[in-house]
Amino acid sequence: MLSIKALTKIYGQVAAVDSVSFDVPAGQMVGIIGRSGAGKSTLLRMINRLTDASSGQVFFREGEETVDVGRLAGRKLLEWRGRCAMVFQQFNLVPRLPVLTNVMVGRLGQRATLPTLFGLFGEEDRALAIRALDRLDLVSHALYRADALSGGQQQRVAIARALVQEPRILLADEPIASLDLRNATIVMDALRRINREDGITVISNLHLLQTARDYCDRIIAMRKGAVVFDGKPAELTDALSREIYAVGAGSEEEVAMAFGATSAMPSH
Repeated sequence: MLSIKALTKIYGQVAAVDSVSFDVPAGQMVGIIGRSGAGKSTLLRMINRLTDASSGQVFFREGEETVDVGRLAGRKLLEWRGRCAMVFQQFNLVPRLPVLTNVMVGRLGQRATLPTLFGLFGEEDRALAIRALDRLDLVSHALYRADALSGGQQQRVAIARALVQEPRILLADEPIASLDLRNATIVMDALRRINREDGITVISNLHLLQTARDYCDRIIAMRKGAVVFDGKPAELTDALSREIYAVGAGSEEEVAMAFGATSAMPSH
């Protein structure tokens, strides 16, 4: 179980994340929604420890083990980032390297740093990477340069890289924001399949409300850094949704994106 306790991040005089608390049971798929600037990305970065919290705590409990994420440093912190993998909106691949190498970089936390940086990966690493690419229907592209792939394919490579870390939690920060509808559907299908087949907890920031409703077991909504809804998709009413997205305060384009742009997204 992942436990978030009064997690807060202050930038100057602004609380980007304001005393957020919730628990996520193992194996749940959670969508975090809200307008741009609601604090979604900052929250995920604090869970992964890419950003340190101003206050509050993150705990991970599995069996008899409890990890206080905020106290981790050095090798222990690298191990946490392996167990709590992250996928980004902009893929974060090395464009000139082959797809297979990009995926094997996910093994960095399990291997000595210097040999990995020089591409001296073992057979076990290669086998894991090939299996991950196969699951994402990309094994035929293993030797392509990453920048030869479409955006949707690159995002699936990023997911494969996260998978070879053998994580217990997968954080996805706006994983479909830069993709068209077809590729967004493929990526969300892949995340849902990983969640169901592997029992990996998936927490995904999603700008689009309908996507969260279609794919997630649970929705957490944020507004101005605070959690304003936490429940099942069916419990999120249209009235509350419009309050979360501050309809009337945002641009017409943003409102359309939140409520109408994914009306064609298939229901799951």
